[in-house]
Formats: sequence, C-alpha cells, structure tokens
Amino acid sequence: MSTLTPTPTPSPSVPARTPAQTGIAVLAFAASVALLYYGRVFFITLVIGITIAFLLDPVVTAFVKLRLPRALASFIVCSIALLLLYLMGLGLYTQFSRFVDDLPNYSQRMNDIVDSVASRVDDVEKRMYQTIIPKRFQNIPAPVPAPPPETGRRRRSTRPPEELTPPAIQEVRIHQEPTPLLTYVYGYVRSFYDVLLMASFVPFLVYFMLSWRDHMRRSFLYLFRGQERQVVGRSWEGVAEMVRAYVIGNFVLGLLMSFLSSIFFFWIRLPYWPLIGPLSGFLSLVPYVGLPLAMLPALAAGLIVYTKAAIYVMIAVVVAVLHLVSMNFLYPKVVGSRVHLNPLVVTVALMFWGTLWGGIGLLLAIPITAGIKAVCDNVTSLYGYGKLLGD
Repeated sequence: MSTLTPTPTPSPSVPARTPAQTGIAVLAFAASVALLYYGRVFFITLVIGITIAFLLDPVVTAFVKLRLPRALASFIVCSIALLLLYLMGLGLYTQFSRFVDDLPNYSQRMNDIVDSVASRVDDVEKRMYQTIIPKRFQNIPAPVPAPPPETGRRRRSTRPPEELTPPAIQEVRIHQEPTPLLTYVYGYVRSFYDVLLMASFVPFLVYFMLSWRDHMRRSFLYLFRGQERQVVGRSWEGVAEMVRAYVIGNFVLGLLMSFLSSIFFFWIRLPYWPLIGPLSGFLSLVPYVGLPLAMLPALAAGLIVYTKAAIYVMIAVVVAVLHLVSMNFLYPKVVGSRVHLNPLVVTVALMFWGTLWGGIGLLLAIPITAGIKAVCDNVTSLYGYGKLLGD
C-alpha cells in the first residue's frame, strides 16, 4: 500500500533588493539624518509641542464632556498650564535670586578650599622631595645661569619692523576681518535667539493642535484607504498612549525623587533645599549620567556651610542610593513596563539623538524611539522591526 507524501506548501519569497534600491534607501537615510541635524531647532520644537499636546488632550476632552466648545476648552487648559509653569518658574527664580545674593560668600569659600588644597599639595611635594632626595643633595643651591657673552655687534631683533605693513593696509584688515571674540559672541547670541524664537511658538502650536485635533485627525486619515485607515488610527492612538505613559511616569517618579531628596536636604539643613531637592530629583532621571548630575547641585550647595568631609560622603551615598533604587526598582515598574524597549536599543537611541540634538536629544530619545515602535507594532509590514526594538 503506497503512502501519499504531502506536497510542501511553497513559502512566500521575500523579494530581494536590487543595488539601486539599496543605494536609494541609504541616500534617503543620509538625507533624513542631515535634515534632522540642520533643522534640529524646528524639529525639537515640533516634537515638544506634539508631546505637550498629547499630555493635555485628555484634560481638554474632559472639559469638552462638560459641554464646552473644544476651542474654549483648549484655551482654558493651555492657560492653566501656563499659569502653573509661571508659578513654578517664580518659585525657582526666588530661590535662585537668593543664591545669587550669597555668591560672594560662595566664592570666598571656594577660594579658601582652593588655597587649602594647594597648600596640602605643596606639603606632599615637599615630603616626597625630602623622602626621595638624599639629605646631602637637598641643601645644594641651584646653579645660577651665566649671562650670555656680549659681542661688539648688536643682536638683531627678530621682530619684523612695523614699516613693512602700511597703516592703510592695517586699517583695512581690522575692518574686514572680525575678531574671534565678536564671532563667538555673534554665534552665541544667534543660537540663543533661534531657541527663543522657536520656544515662543510652543504655546500657539499646542493650542492649535488641541483645538483642531478632530479636524487634523480626520484630514490625516483621509490620506489612506480601507484597512490602512484603521492601521493609521491605531498607530495614532498607540503613539499618544505611549507618550502620555512615558512622560507621566517620569514626572511621577521625578516628584517622588524630589520629595525624598528635599526631606533629606532639609534634615541636614542644606542651603536652598527647596531648589536643590527638585533639581537633584529630576536630574537623577537623565539616562546614564543621572547619578553625577544629581550629586552635583547638592555637593555645590554644601560648600557654603559644610567643612567636614563626612557630610559630603553622606550626601553622595544618600543620593546614590535614591538613584539606584528608583532606576532599578521603580523605573521598570512605572515607566519601563509601558515603553517595552530593550536596553541595546535605548543605548543606541541615546547615542543617535544625543549626537544630533545634544542634551535635549537625550531627553527626547526614548519617547521618539518608543513612538516609532508603537507605529511598527500596528503596521503589519513593520511588525518585525517592532519586535526588534522591543524587550
């Protein structure tokens, strides 16, 4: 009796990329990176505006359920957010102004510390010299160099004569070539002006995103057809939920760290503890460099009043313990369980966005990467990339 062998079903073949398609993909990626780098101020402003809009959208929706027009609800929510931001800035400015008033005492304390360290270094050098060099060679005076023999001719000066460069040419050079100091000041003011200009657009950008959300969502979905429209809608909601979960989770964890740090700083009577506590708590959440950043404000503020080294060791130990507990136990439960990014992807994302956008890129790297993963998880053709980015 003959047995029938089942015919194997052919597996779907993945079309191979041609060299032309690979070259176009590489050029497109390089062009995207260049665009993100040279337009970083615009894109940073846009990403921050979108993030704030995603955060405030549930509050606006709650006001809309109270029968308020969406435009009015968006205006009320944005006004409340600006008021809270102003009150927070006012409190920080009050503490900072007190710190500026105490700068003379701080500088005097720093000078005393530097002098003390310099004297100790000199003592150590003298002891090492007395230990290493034999005593019979310690009291030998150093030889005085003999003056150079004088000759009948005058030594020619190597300095070029001023007559070689006419005054007119010197004046033209002064007017044509800017000094390095002016160039540096101009570049600094220019970059600062660009940042302020883009930051002034954030409130208006957030307001229009909130008030025109329904219109923008419908118009964006009309660009797609059939099943693609549902995929885009799910991707939109996935990105919004991820951004809200990430930012709110970090904010709650930062408040907890700020509260615990402020209690400890108040207990040891650290100067400006209402300012140093929140600053140390939120800086502790910065990836990879959070621990030294969290220690620095507390150690710097302690230089004004503390003279014993034990208190600085205690500050460093307590800040380190709070940082390790929050990042190893609280952060995975509050934030990591909602982002689902593996550590290698997080490291590469921090390197990439930090190189492109600097310090602000380190803060936006994880939400941007998690947003990309949320899109990949909802698009069938990109599902493999979502698994690659996930934990």
